[in-house]
Amino acid sequence: MELTIRELTQGEYSDWNLLVNSVPDGCFMQTCPWADFKEIEGYQTFRYGLFLETKLVGGCIYYLYPHSNNANLLIAPGGPILPEQEPEQGMQLLLKTAEKLAQKNGAIALRIEPLWCEKPDYLQGFTRAPADLLPSETLLVDLRPNISKILADMKPKGRYNIRLSQRYQVKTEFTCDAQAIPLFYDLFWETVQRQKFFGEPYGFFINLCQTLFPQNMAEIGLASWQGEILAGILVIYCQNRATYLYGGRSDNHPQVMASYSLHWQAIQRAKQRGCQFYDFYGFNLEPHHAYAKFSKFKEQFGGEVIKTIGAHDYFFYDQLADTLISLFQKLGRG
Repeated sequence: MELTIRELTQGEYSDWNLLVNSVPDGCFMQTCPWADFKEIEGYQTFRYGLFLETKLVGGCIYYLYPHSNNANLLIAPGGPILPEQEPEQGMQLLLKTAEKLAQKNGAIALRIEPLWCEKPDYLQGFTRAPADLLPSETLLVDLRPNISKILADMKPKGRYNIRLSQRYQVKTEFTCDAQAIPLFYDLFWETVQRQKFFGEPYGFFINLCQTLFPQNMAEIGLASWQGEILAGILVIYCQNRATYLYGGRSDNHPQVMASYSLHWQAIQRAKQRGCQFYDFYGFNLEPHHAYAKFSKFKEQFGGEVIKTIGAHDYFFYDQLADTLISLFQKLGRG
């Protein structure tokens, strides 16, 4: 049987989402609901499937954010999804498709970011990208054991702080109600200002939640004590994992350990939903790394550090040359 590629029809989007959710390296950024969200954010998306006869076996959602200088980048966060039997042929078909899209849309390179732990030989033409969109190092808590075992596998400090939050009777709730978005964002933005890192604007979360909530792909979790909301998280559900994508906390009442209570409840909730892993999404204990402060908290929950190959670029040299010539001409006229 010959492997073929074509653009997915809207009627095939549900089949694609099922495929992404069924493969070991499936990622929420390769689902159609996430692509719909990114289109609202101004991206163009191109959704292609690989087929063995009529069976959908792989593919990729490409994203492009148009820039006026024509130095655009075609990106595939969490992708591609390759067929198990013919991964190299699938990659070649997707690469040829990407090159056509690049010529049409002024992109100089394709940046892929699959959740693979080893780089296969057929990616020899790709070079390591200078930046990742997805964290190449993350912390996964295995949810397959029973709750007692998951708790026992945590660091002693993690177990102690969870029990402390229980003694303080910290309350948690998880919701898909849009009214929770501003409550979450207040905590997120407070944390952004306190920790001095880049934070997405409020509209980003409005678009994200209003797109993913109806698909049962996301929830907001809130932890409160004596009526005051102290911590919030945004969890994404895809494939066999729940991903802690964003979070924030108040500086008030740190003694009640609201964040520990919230993540412990999120872990239990993910297990109840049938997830096999709770993904802390970004982990690095090196002192000067941006994730260092957060990682010290995350490691209290146990888990295993997983490293993926990170983002890799494939340059379309004809398009790159045209872009450079255009740039030099503009400089010469300037």
